[in-house]
Amino acid sequence: MRKFSLLAILLLFSIFICLGAGTALGASNGNINSSSLQVNMTKQNPDTARPGEPVELTVSVQNVGTKDLKDITVKVNPEYPFTGISGQSLEKSISYLNARQDDNEGGVLKFKLMTDAGASAGTYDIDIVTTYKSGSGSSSTTYTTRKTITLEVRGKEYAQIVTIDKANIDIAKEETLEFIVTNTGTSPLKNMVISWKDPEGVVLPVYSDNTKYIKYLDAGESVKIVYAVMADVNAEPGLYTLDINMVLEDYESNENTINTTAGVFVGGETDFDVSFSESDEGEVSLSVANVGNNIAYSVKVSVPKQENYKVSGSSSTIVGNLEKGDYTIASFDVLSTQGAEASQESGSRIPGTAKAGVEEENLTAASVQNKPLKVQIEYTDAKGERITVDKEVELELSGGSMPAQAEGPGKRGGISSYLPYIAVILLAGGALVYRRKIQEKIQLMKNKKSGNKNPGEQKTDIKTLRD
Repeated sequence: MRKFSLLAILLLFSIFICLGAGTALGASNGNINSSSLQVNMTKQNPDTARPGEPVELTVSVQNVGTKDLKDITVKVNPEYPFTGISGQSLEKSISYLNARQDDNEGGVLKFKLMTDAGASAGTYDIDIVTTYKSGSGSSSTTYTTRKTITLEVRGKEYAQIVTIDKANIDIAKEETLEFIVTNTGTSPLKNMVISWKDPEGVVLPVYSDNTKYIKYLDAGESVKIVYAVMADVNAEPGLYTLDINMVLEDYESNENTINTTAGVFVGGETDFDVSFSESDEGEVSLSVANVGNNIAYSVKVSVPKQENYKVSGSSSTIVGNLEKGDYTIASFDVLSTQGAEASQESGSRIPGTAKAGVEEENLTAASVQNKPLKVQIEYTDAKGERITVDKEVELELSGGSMPAQAEGPGKRGGISSYLPYIAVILLAGGALVYRRKIQEKIQLMKNKKSGNKNPGEQKTDIKTLRD
């Protein structure tokens, strides 16, 4: 009987030990180091956090112990790349939890965090701190537990056209158009397809289509895409839109499309052909033609200061607008300074003579030979920018000299240039006066003859006339 009683006692003791061990084992196998409270993250929305976007955490709080709990406080302590959101509390409370709760019982709390925009793909830890009270009155005990959960961050897949190296495309001229594509996200991109289109059909690719492929582009890296393009010869100068389309693939092989636009200016500078047209009485006429593909506004033609030539009067003239293919004539009074240079080099200039008196010299074939005239053309292009073009013109004069226009007393090209004409006029006037005197004498002789004068008088008159 005693043996049976001792055996029964041992069995009962073993049962209590096993039950205690089972309770302790159940608590040790939980998600939090607590003998009576389990805290678990049951849901994350979205499943992987994305940089620059919020993420919502759903946390379950379950009392699996044998005692009721009260004043439960759950607090989330975020670390980089997570931060709190304004207006969203990171600490929430549950007033009471019954003992021995099932899986579908307990409290459910939700927390919102913001993911940093520059976060890289990976996993990050967050601590959840829980405080609660067990017991009642003066015998109640406050417990604090800490649980670490892991959040996954998915990198941001995004690319953009950072720069276009050439924003100006000349008309009817082959140009290179370069796009610099940068992965501004935090995850690698692969199998990217870049294409563009001008809705008006003015700018078109040449030698290839408008599509380029990028096999792989790591986060933060850039790649240059080069196109050969040309603008329509009949295009109106102005700003045109390029619609750019980028299709990219993330590490989960999901396709994303990014659409953007860029502007390019069609039309640019032009060119001119300047040639000697003619010379007349001291004027040099130049033919100025717009040989480029763009219109030139407010064209101004000038003869700048230079060694071999000098302009008498205005050195500039405004000829207005020149369409492509148009031309105009600009005239200037040009003199040669070659004689002055020769005089100064030999030191033969007459002392006391004004320098201006020897600086000007009529243009001759010898004085312009191998001495091109420098001409400057200023114009405004279609973008409103003022452009200057320098040209040189060979003056082709025949033998002899080109008379210079009068500039006032004491200068070459003044009244002395008219001396040949004055001499001709004087000779013509003298001849006219002489002829009139002859006619008067003949008339006088006729009058005497009709008056029956004696032969001696007639002979005398004829002799006089001969004299």
